[in-house]
Amino acid sequence: MNKYLERIYNGLWKENPIFVQMLGLCPTLAVTTSAINGLGMGLSSTAVLIGANIVISALRHVIPDGVRLPAEIVVVASLVTVVDMLMEGFTPALYSSLGLYIPLIVVNCIILGRAEAYAMKNSVLLSACDGIGMGLGFTVALVLIGSFRELLGAGTIFDITVTPSFYTPMSLFILAPGAFFVLAMLTALQNRLKMPCATNGSVPEEERVGCAGDCASCAGHDKVMAEKEGK
Repeated sequence: MNKYLERIYNGLWKENPIFVQMLGLCPTLAVTTSAINGLGMGLSSTAVLIGANIVISALRHVIPDGVRLPAEIVVVASLVTVVDMLMEGFTPALYSSLGLYIPLIVVNCIILGRAEAYAMKNSVLLSACDGIGMGLGFTVALVLIGSFRELLGAGTIFDITVTPSFYTPMSLFILAPGAFFVLAMLTALQNRLKMPCATNGSVPEEERVGCAGDCASCAGHDKVMAEKEGK
């Protein structure tokens, strides 16, 4: 597998931002009341992620270190504004459903994390492939969670009824608690099958973003523990 396809594969599977790295859970839990919402949020985030990676990678030798993070936020915010206006114009129903969470893509830790950790250090093409992989991984995760919640909570998938007539939908799953239940069930299944996941310590140390579910890997862990022991 060449390095470009490997970046796409890693985003989809080995480094999936939701199921492996456990990043971007706020929009994941908030918008996945249905599969179509998950698809819309995932694709819009993918477009921003690819664009941000390309622009930041192209400017990585120009942006001064002192203003690196503000510059990344400006780039991401500009792309989110474009996506926000396009969705409002061409998909008003989906835009209305997602609401505030489209502008909040600006502060999505997946996008800023990939810009800082990858795009600032690699070529434009590699960064674009990384954006594609991470974006598609994010989209697949959102659609999967949204499909489970919609199926259990409404008896439909993409607004198509797939359950028998005697099935009684459990509306809890399209409410806020349902998001936590579905994510917990999928994570438990992941751990049971020994699949890569931050919660079971299977993410290699060199591939971790942030603490990846392992508090001991945080830079300030030893200092905090020493202070607690001193008290």
